[in-house]
Amino acid sequence: MSFATISIAADDRGVATLTLDRPEKHNALSAMMISDLTDAAGRLGADPEIRAVILTGAGTSFCAGGDLGWMREQFEADRQARMAEARKLAMMLKALNELPKPLIGRVQGQAFGGGIGMMSICDTVVAVDTAKFGLTEVKLGLIPATISPYVLARMGEAKARRVFMSARVFGSVEANALDLVAKVVSAEDLDAAVEREVRPYLGAAPAAVAASKALARSLGPAITPDIIEDTIRRLADVWETPEAREGISAFFEKRKPTWVVG
Repeated sequence: MSFATISIAADDRGVATLTLDRPEKHNALSAMMISDLTDAAGRLGADPEIRAVILTGAGTSFCAGGDLGWMREQFEADRQARMAEARKLAMMLKALNELPKPLIGRVQGQAFGGGIGMMSICDTVVAVDTAKFGLTEVKLGLIPATISPYVLARMGEAKARRVFMSARVFGSVEANALDLVAKVVSAEDLDAAVEREVRPYLGAAPAAVAASKALARSLGPAITPDIIEDTIRRLADVWETPEAREGISAFFEKRKPTWVVG
């Protein structure tokens, strides 16, 4: 499989490593990466040789959120264009969330905004102890809309509300307490810890694993088409507010937005 923004390598056991491969951009989600990930989810899901998938990032960051160029395009777009782009992101997250293979997150660096969404669609996440995390959208006058069904499903409302709307940056230990991360390890132990998560699946019946994952998803918090569409509409509404215009403008102008105190 050949892609512009991601890479996929599979070993002889059927364990595929899906790598966000824009290290120079801290693996930020661009329109092309969203398209590549959607395509990859379909291909990996349909491949009977693939038993498990590891999701990771190249370089020092797992995923720094939205690509700056992509954000600038949204800033200048109209409502329908923004909704169309948000829908593509939502469908990519849905495709990975429903991947009929175990999806293990290997978080080797920071994750912000959409990167938290990418972690939340994994079945389990192993993170290095030096990683930093944050749902930082409100700093821009925006909301964590399209990722919200997956973040809430992972953390639960009570835990999510600790970090969902403050933009506060937190570390791996707190991410573990929030149920965003299952295991925290040193960088030296990361690959061995991920391997320990993968290995049990290689002794389990693949179709039963897929059916069990689908069962768990059906019994968990609802993530229906109506819910997804509602998050897209809410994001489009917020994009049209004076706060969003000010927040995005301030970000690109490298200044503090007017609401910052102290």
